[in-house]
Amino acid sequence: MSDAGPRPGFRARLDDRPTLRRTYRVGVAVVGALVLVVGVIAIPYPGPGWLIVFAGLAILATEFTWAKRVLHYARGKYDAWTAWLGCRTLVVRLGALALTGVIVAATLWVLNAFYLVAGWVGLERWTWLQSPILA
Repeated sequence: MSDAGPRPGFRARLDDRPTLRRTYRVGVAVVGALVLVVGVIAIPYPGPGWLIVFAGLAILATEFTWAKRVLHYARGKYDAWTAWLGCRTLVVRLGALALTGVIVAATLWVLNAFYLVAGWVGLERWTWLQSPILA
């Protein structure tokens, strides 16, 4: 057992080395931004889109105070939206679901996913499935 005192924590060791600190912050920024972008893309699709967004913001919030504020704000808006939607009639909730389905279908069409699958099953002649952008 050593009487050298408490070991400095991870943050203290980073703060002692400015170049390492900068490199770490850049790494956190890159990883957090990538996770955030994937989450934003995944929002309209079935699955954990919002969870991925919040994870990306949480990664960024470990190093950036602006991200901590955005995370708090976004979480509040998400909770307010789900509470509002939960209090609505079945028709409104089904309308929100239908709108989400339209957004998913539109993005899959723009990304040429429908035409790709049509090619797998021999329906290449259905050119209306082809994306107007990625044609």
